[in-house]
Amino acid sequence: MKRRTFIVEKPSRVEAVLRGALALARDEAIALVDRGAVYVDGRRAKDAAARVAEGAKVMVVLEESGEAVTSPAPKAPKLVVLYEDAEVLAVDKPPGVTAQPTPGRVGDSLVDLATAYLRRQAGLVHRLDRETSGVTIFGKTPRATSKLAAAFREGRAKKEYLAVTASGLPASGVIDLPLSKDPTRPGRWRASQTANGISAETHFTRLSDDGAVAVVALFPQTGRTHQLRAHLASLGFPIVGDKLYGGAEGPRCLLHAHCLEIDALSIEAPVPEEIARYLT
Repeated sequence: MKRRTFIVEKPSRVEAVLRGALALARDEAIALVDRGAVYVDGRRAKDAAARVAEGAKVMVVLEESGEAVTSPAPKAPKLVVLYEDAEVLAVDKPPGVTAQPTPGRVGDSLVDLATAYLRRQAGLVHRLDRETSGVTIFGKTPRATSKLAAAFREGRAKKEYLAVTASGLPASGVIDLPLSKDPTRPGRWRASQTANGISAETHFTRLSDDGAVAVVALFPQTGRTHQLRAHLASLGFPIVGDKLYGGAEGPRCLLHAHCLEIDALSIEAPVPEEIARYLT
């Protein structure tokens, strides 16, 4: 990643500061801001016409993985709104999109898409893995975000996921295994009673089984990182497409956040075709 950092010598607009410091054309400077590649005093600049004070520290991401940030951006996925009222926004997260910005990926996370849609900062209260699809809810105000976060923290957010596994999964059951980081595989979690892990509980019901693959409904009672993926792997039935946990070959990790209930609010995301085809 190639970056440039400099101190603003005299007050001016963001795009003017960029043009002067980097010898850019006006449209190139605006493109950098639109891509989310400009930070002023550690905060992402969102308006190319905003004023920047003297002495402000500006950091610009000029290149990511060998590609110039000012080059045409790939088309952002369309934000599919499932529900919206004065306080909350619920969307259907597409697979392949990160929940929040990460180093090396600017402007294309689900938070960025929701923020652009609302024209104000979207309050993220829970996260789905990059390849996982389905219901994600945001607060539209700080107060609403705090209320939603409390619902998740207190266990009032009821979730149902769908996953595709190999055939042979029991008709139903409860997986009550603590989770701990796998010391042999960075980024992976293991589900085991022997390790000193954090408590995690998942209920499941098999929905279909065609002799090759099965579709299972998962009801996490806790919200741990990789909980569903690690729990299914511990039974010997990793999710199809989940390379990290040994799943069979698939178009992606076939895990979908299907339903979310918080108090009187119930939201459902349509089952994607790559999972629906196995529901017989």
